[in-house]
Amino acid sequence: MDSTADDRAARPEAGDGDWYVDGRCTNCDVARQLAPELIEEIGRRSEVVRQPRDAAEERQLHAVAFACPTRSVRRRGGRVAAERDPFPLRLDDAVSLCGHNSPHTAGANAYLLRRPGGTQLMIDTPRFSEALTVRFEADGPVTDVLLTHRDHAAHGRRYADRFGARLWIHEGDLDAAPDADRVLRGTGPVAVADGVVAHPLPGHTRGSVLYVADERYCFSGDSFYWSRTTGDLEVAESVTWYSVTELAASLARTVDRLRFSWLLPGHGDRRHLPEAEMARQMRELTDRAQQMRPRPVDFTALRW
Repeated sequence: MDSTADDRAARPEAGDGDWYVDGRCTNCDVARQLAPELIEEIGRRSEVVRQPRDAAEERQLHAVAFACPTRSVRRRGGRVAAERDPFPLRLDDAVSLCGHNSPHTAGANAYLLRRPGGTQLMIDTPRFSEALTVRFEADGPVTDVLLTHRDHAAHGRRYADRFGARLWIHEGDLDAAPDADRVLRGTGPVAVADGVVAHPLPGHTRGSVLYVADERYCFSGDSFYWSRTTGDLEVAESVTWYSVTELAASLARTVDRLRFSWLLPGHGDRRHLPEAEMARQMRELTDRAQQMRPRPVDFTALRW
């Protein structure tokens, strides 16, 4: 019996029901973010460790099924019913999670941000389909598609054209979206919409950007995230492509300008904290970043 079979034998609730994870799983963490009590990392992949016990947990697994970039979270006996798709999924009155994470963005999360005038901004991109664009426009027209960096640019132009929206990227990653409508330059903050400020943060890539809205929401791309493992803000230094030294300098230059209480990353967990507590944790992360040193890229080192 292999290790996965041993794990299932030790957890009879995992194997006695409908839900399972198939062999296409890439260990991107999306499933574990949405259903952390039902799906865990085992053998460098996600596995269902317990079947849902009530309707709320069933809804969690339906969300996972429609978010998983490889469509690996499945139900025995047929396809998951389309009417159970919960996305876009509201996180609060202004932000929704797009779901439908794309394999072309390494399974990154994307978000919709509603503005007071009834319009919306899309931050990074889910997989593209015409049916999804209709769902995303239900709460208002999307006027801008904001890319946090090159790794999440795959569907940016297509969404922008479909919405009639402006596509934004930083000059450091412009080759990933050379036909962008708006190009951010330098390292200073830039207002991109009423109440929305771009903070260039070179490090993960040369053109990484944070977008902060209403001094409440921080869309951090892959610059930093909340870790369930450490219970803290973390930098994924093992996959910081450009320079951890530059990232440390970027954080030191930017941290005193940042005000937010919602952290909304591309990879890793989301977190809502009081603004003062988030500011304290950001300062501590900035201090820790000064001690980071370059090391070889290693996806297996991530502790989400």
